Parts: sequence; C-alpha cells; structure tokens
Amino acid sequence: MGDLCVGEVGGKRPNGFDLGNSPFEVAAADVMGKTVIQSTRAGTVGVNAAVRARQLYVSSLVIAKATVRTVLRAQPDLVTVVAMGWEGRIRTDEDELCALYLRNLLQGREPDHNSVKALILASEHSWKFDDPLASQYHPEDRDIALQIDSIPMAIKVRREKGLFVARAETVVTPDLPK
Repeated sequence: MGDLCVGEVGGKRPNGFDLGNSPFEVAAADVMGKTVIQSTRAGTVGVNAAVRARQLYVSSLVIAKATVRTVLRAQPDLVTVVAMGWEGRIRTDEDELCALYLRNLLQGREPDHNSVKALILASEHSWKFDDPLASQYHPEDRDIALQIDSIPMAIKVRREKGLFVARAETVVTPDLPK
C-alpha cells in the first residue's frame, strides 16, 4: 500500500518506520513518486477528529499563506483553525502562534514574520532542538519550520477508500485580499 512509513511517537521514530517526523530527514530521503504513510501524535489525531469538516487542510507556517489562499478561493462561510499542540493534548506556543498567524491571514492582516519567529524561538519547546540528548530533534527542523510562507503549496486531506489521503496543491494566485 505504501512505500515509506514516516512518523513519531513522543517525538521519536517508531520501530519499523523508515523515517521520523523530521522535515530535515524527509528532505534528504528519496520520496519522489512514492506513497508515504504518515502517523503523528498530533496531526493524524486532528485529521481523524475532523469528521464533520467539508474540506480539510493541514498546515504549518511554511505553507500558511498558500493554505489560506486556497481556503479563501472556495469562499467558505466558516473556517475553523485548530492548533493541535503536543500529541493533541498539550497546548504549545508554536502551534498556537501558527493558528493565530493563519487567523490573521484569513482576516486580511499580514503578520510580521520576524516577530512570529522571535516568539517561537523564545518558546519552551524550542529548546529541544539544542538538546544533545534529544537527537531526534534536528536543529535543521526548527530552521525549516521557521521559513514562513516559503512554499506555495496547500495540503488538502480527503477520505479515499476509508483512508485519509493528503495531497499537495500548488497555489498560484495573487496576494491575499485586503
């Protein structure tokens, strides 16, 4: 069914998985044209909980603006933004800030990237990327995650044959409406 298993439990790659939930690891892997099965303790849980969503997108700061452009193009009556936090149970600054960033874009405001980055770098979860005992957290992952609006892609999630399937949608649209 899939070519690679990617994911984490407690931030660590589970036994039998090909890669952890690390953008740095995935960027170095040969994933082109392959089906990747992903499981995380936050994002996957959130997708499974969104059973009544008419359209579902997963996002991050890296693809925030492209995601918002895609959502707004559909002119929805209601948009719900959910910050999943740590394992979908514990609020985290970076997920809350991403949700606020998305909300501001949805409402036509352009938040300052440097301010968002500074708040995330000062957050309690940022330290783990500098901890030599937490080798599953590559410092490069933090750097990648802070490349705000750097990828013009939204990730739409659909249910197909009983499974959730996430596919990238390239976004080529003018700037957000004011």
